[in-house]
Amino acid sequence: MLIDVVIPALDEEEALPHVLAAIPEGAVRRVVVADNGSRDRTAEVARAAGAEVVREPRRGYGAACLKALAHLRRDPPDVVVFLDGDHSDHPEELPRLLAPIARGEADLVVGSRALGRAERGALTPQQRVGNAIACVALRLVYGARYTDLGPFRAIRWEALERLGMVDLDYGWTVEMQIKAARRRIAHAEVPVSYRRRIGVSKVSGTLRGTLGASRKILWVLARHAR
Repeated sequence: MLIDVVIPALDEEEALPHVLAAIPEGAVRRVVVADNGSRDRTAEVARAAGAEVVREPRRGYGAACLKALAHLRRDPPDVVVFLDGDHSDHPEELPRLLAPIARGEADLVVGSRALGRAERGALTPQQRVGNAIACVALRLVYGARYTDLGPFRAIRWEALERLGMVDLDYGWTVEMQIKAARRRIAHAEVPVSYRRRIGVSKVSGTLRGTLGASRKILWVLARHAR
């Protein structure tokens, strides 16, 4: 399989070199870093480590992912892997994430931090509660069984294109899982490790970010349920 990695990044100059260095050598074709309006040297350190860089000045996790996908569309891979640029995910676990796709068991695989080992303090209480509520809603409304909305995930390109992703910010991950359920795209979860990120989270690190993310996830769930 041809594997491309997408990393949305905002001011991750310190963390990004560690993330890129941990991606297993020879496992992926290319890495695209979507610089989401960084004010530091995120783009420079990404290029220095061999990644391709696209710029999306409009702030938002989904906006950065969509920009990277538009870049990949010129020469699409078989599978896209999404990975955070803050060093909280473990890129070395990429083979575990890809295994259900390689075996033909799933087209979407979500790395579950709830099933894996999370470093103490890596997931805030509000993140755990928010994930649990969203996953209950996914099961009750769509019959899709998940334990997490984790950012570390892999999906076949053909399946991703069928989803028609549009969310520009915090609703990106849950939108993907909702649409995959509605289109009956086979999914799986695998346990992944999770650690404290480098730097302060733009979401869980502030009250405003936490409330904004929670509201958006619940709004996306409600909108698609209607």
